[in-house]
Amino acid sequence: MAHDHSHSHTPKSFGKAFAIGIILNSAYVAIEAFYGILINSSALLADAGHNASDVFSLILAWAAIWICEKKPSGKYTYGLRKTTILASMFNGLLIIGAAVFILYDAVQKFQSPVEVPGNTIMIVAAIGIVINTATALLFMKGQNDLNIKGAFLHMAADAAVTLGVLIGGLVMKFTGAYWVDPTLSILIVLVILYGAWNLLSDSIKLAVDAVPGDIDIDKVQEMLSRLEGVEEVHDLHIWAMSTTETALTAHLVIPGGCEDQDIFKIREMLKDKFGIDHSTLQIEKTFEDHEYREKI
Repeated sequence: MAHDHSHSHTPKSFGKAFAIGIILNSAYVAIEAFYGILINSSALLADAGHNASDVFSLILAWAAIWICEKKPSGKYTYGLRKTTILASMFNGLLIIGAAVFILYDAVQKFQSPVEVPGNTIMIVAAIGIVINTATALLFMKGQNDLNIKGAFLHMAADAAVTLGVLIGGLVMKFTGAYWVDPTLSILIVLVILYGAWNLLSDSIKLAVDAVPGDIDIDKVQEMLSRLEGVEEVHDLHIWAMSTTETALTAHLVIPGGCEDQDIFKIREMLKDKFGIDHSTLQIEKTFEDHEYREKI
């Protein structure tokens, strides 16, 4: 039996990106919430809630990645890598909770629209677009990690949503259509729920050891079956060890046996073609070897 322990960790440089993103967005949430309350703007408060949930998401993702770097122990033989998946799941639930609160506030104000100054909304929103876009760019190169990808998508979506708030402020300034304010809040909720559902769905699948969405297990089976000398592939399992690492175990029936260098090549192929960086392969000369082990 042979296995590969090569790992693909999140670059340490992202620690600085998380720190900058958290500081910038926390400051903006405070500003947006302050002016939202000051001018009684449902759209600004909704966007502040959206940004606040993303700040918490950044904090959780950063903490999870830090924990992921901890070495395995006798009790936690895989380390604490699964916490990155749990963090993504909690992020999704957190965002849904924020969306429910925002929706309630928006419905209340939609029934009785209040006058809000469009100029203030546009200025605050413009600041948000700059901050959200800058933060998204910090995470652009980490798309192979679910948490970093989530951070990038959150910030990019925030920039788009805040642009909508700016446009809404412009409309209210020149038309006096103050119903636009709670309407924007409801639209923001839809954006939030869409992102939260995708994040939560992916996280739950990984948490229950489903095959990662970017890997086709049939293609993996086909590649292994076509290897020289391989007569059969069985007990193939693929799962996520974390948001950055994928593991595989498989039994290969090779009557002529297999040299160590050949096993190394197979592991490298799995890593290069499918991004599977932790593979364990059991070589059997006949399928009866497997049946014998099963009886034991």
